[in-house]
Amino acid sequence: MPQTAKLFLTIGGLNAALTVLLGAFGAHALKARLSTEMLAVYQTGVQYHFYHALGLVLVGLAAMHRPASSHLKWSGGLMLAGIVLFCGSLYGLSVGELRWLGPVTPFGGTAFIAAWVAFVIAVLKS
Repeated sequence: MPQTAKLFLTIGGLNAALTVLLGAFGAHALKARLSTEMLAVYQTGVQYHFYHALGLVLVGLAAMHRPASSHLKWSGGLMLAGIVLFCGSLYGLSVGELRWLGPVTPFGGTAFIAAWVAFVIAVLKS
């Protein structure tokens, strides 16, 4: 299996497992501690985290066919950056009440958009 495929399949799988853990934590441990609004923010983070964990798996599967594609490498890297920036900032906002993370969230969203555009370009170039 090509290294790029193995990398993104592994990172995607680990992130998918992490979203199950974080989702369960939110549903059981945070439900009584967070306001309805902050619980919704947390759940949005988990939701986007899961979507992009699957996106990383998709990038890994595509990399099995195009292991040298720089667009796939960018797509995976940007998805991971989006998870850290977008989802991480939502987790911090909701659980830690770290308001300074609010301006970070759009950078993560932009990384997600760029990741999907890079993925589409990789597909079109194949």
